[in-house]
Amino acid sequence: MHIDWLHFTPWPALLGGILLGSAASALFLNSGRILGITGILEGVLARKSEDSPWRFSFLLGLFAAPWVAKLILPTDLMHASRMDIGWGMLVVAGLLVGFGTRWGTGCTSGHGICGLSRLSVRSLVATLSFMGTGFVTVFVIRHWL
Repeated sequence: MHIDWLHFTPWPALLGGILLGSAASALFLNSGRILGITGILEGVLARKSEDSPWRFSFLLGLFAAPWVAKLILPTDLMHASRMDIGWGMLVVAGLLVGFGTRWGTGCTSGHGICGLSRLSVRSLVATLSFMGTGFVTVFVIRHWL
């Protein structure tokens, strides 16, 4: 196994995890709601009038965050990931993630962060499934294709 130490960035990942965990905790403690991006988006698309304002605000903040970060953070802290794949592979990957999210009745944030912290067995199974599938997919793509 080879670790790419040049691109190994544990501190920004740790900070991001702390911020995400804090946001999930704050949403749950203040409203009793789970920070699952899929469920939040689904609630906006289903047009549940009583829930729409907070869901829409959350999604707006989610999409605005990179631009706000670019304005306030130093440029050396802003790293853009690069994916060397074509549009076809990107579309197929997106469709598979969407299918898995619907099939697993939740996404990584809902199951992996909120569900595991509530000791949900269903979330544990879902998290092990999508993590395992991700590991296998990376292995197959890097070693067999």
